[in-house]
Amino acid sequence: MSESKAYTHLNLTDAKNLAPDFGFSEMGEVRFPNEELETEKTGFSHHRLAPGARQPFGHKHENAEEVYVVIGGSGRVKLDDEIIELARLDALRVRPEVIRNFEAGDEGMEMLGFGPRHEGDGELFPGWWTD
Repeated sequence: MSESKAYTHLNLTDAKNLAPDFGFSEMGEVRFPNEELETEKTGFSHHRLAPGARQPFGHKHENAEEVYVVIGGSGRVKLDDEIIELARLDALRVRPEVIRNFEAGDEGMEMLGFGPRHEGDGELFPGWWTD
């Protein structure tokens, strides 16, 4: 990581993978490198879902609109009661109050998430997306 007063540079693989800390290693990897990047107002995440894996919970926000960009593989997302297919380079904007949950396709799915940083703004829904 290289730093200056004007910017912070980080390779995402250098940010801590938090999935094992919460018992989600089989799902894949998830990183929230906000501290490493020293973001003040921007929330950022990096997700790598294993082939066929689904995130173990849905989530929503009170204030934070988010944008997700699929950078590898494909999959699906459940947004409240609607399921849509996602492919590489698809971008998805989600309003704060919409519950969202992602599932990887046969090749896995890698994506980035962006939004305003609001500490403590997220609400989790374990086991929300069931077949």
